Amino acid sequence: MARYLGPKVKKLRSLGLDLPGLTTKSMQKRPYKPGQHGQKRRRRPSDHGRQLVEKQKIRFNYGVGEKQLRNLMKEARKSKVATGSKLAELLERRLDNTVFRAGFAKTIPGARQLVNHGHFLINGKKINIPSYRISENDEITLREKSKDLAVVDESISSPSVSVPEWLAVDTENKKAKISALPTVESVPFELDLQLVVEFYSKRM
Repeated sequence: MARYLGPKVKKLRSLGLDLPGLTTKSMQKRPYKPGQHGQKRRRRPSDHGRQLVEKQKIRFNYGVGEKQLRNLMKEARKSKVATGSKLAELLERRLDNTVFRAGFAKTIPGARQLVNHGHFLINGKKINIPSYRISENDEITLREKSKDLAVVDESISSPSVSVPEWLAVDTENKKAKISALPTVESVPFELDLQLVVEFYSKRM
């Protein structure tokens, strides 16, 4: 299942870092693994364990299921671009992520809900599919009747993450334009994509 409905800070602590797409909360008050033995020194993780953690960072931050992630990996492997870089681009180009990165929602689950409810237009056409892939020069706008949504105003006034270079955002008119395709540097959290590539190279 793509959507994680469990305790989010516990998941952050398990993975060892904050995931801005998943939640605005932070693990910094308890920066150790969950459970009664969380503060004890643990054995160095195996190569498989390290690969699994990196893969799970992607799944929980972007809210994608295992099947979705496998399909994205298959597509990335067919690209002439380095597999990890292409995977990052494809993840960042999801509409729910783009709405989040533009500052119209506090988290990706919040952005997904707004998209599902049909609040956004892509080049003037209503799109309610969170996984819809945006392209360069696409323009994202709020529907006229959605421009006064309190949740959007609140997010714009105090965004969770900075706007990436590939997005040109007009907060006053609540619209964003894709000025370039995202790159691996666009990912807003620490991620070793090579480990993700290695994880799937043995399973595909």
